[in-house]
Amino acid sequence: MPTDTIQGLTCLPAYEQSMQKLLQLKHRNSAKGLILLASNINFLLPYVQEPSLLTRIKPQQQPTTYLLKANSNISPLITGEFDTVAVRITNNPLITTLCQQCNSALLSTSANITGKQTANTALKLTVYFKQQLDFILTPQNDNNQASQIIDGQTGKQLR
Repeated sequence: MPTDTIQGLTCLPAYEQSMQKLLQLKHRNSAKGLILLASNINFLLPYVQEPSLLTRIKPQQQPTTYLLKANSNISPLITGEFDTVAVRITNNPLITTLCQQCNSALLSTSANITGKQTANTALKLTVYFKQQLDFILTPQNDNNQASQIIDGQTGKQLR
């Protein structure tokens, strides 16, 4: 799925089996965690320990991911080895539509096999993942830069 940064793989965070499939497809270590994309903060409320911090997050010109203390009952596949969860609010029309239709945030990760370049065409997605993807939304443009990362507690920019 084309995101506000790069071509990504996505699933709903309520489905443990789907998250495991994404990690297996990418050959990604589950200790790294994954990101939650949402069109508004309401979709992120179940995942964060301090929901009031979400009110500080607004869609920005440059895509920005925030690390916030994770709610203790979310899957470790989302948080990895960390006590934080990576969240990004976006006004990307596709993500907005999907979040609204699913009534959920979307779990996201770059569309590549670990260590390889992110796929930026439907052909490359097919080459990387064969017939293992349930659905491919064709990328509309080349990959952009990754988002900046901000510590949601301190405001410090980490990337």
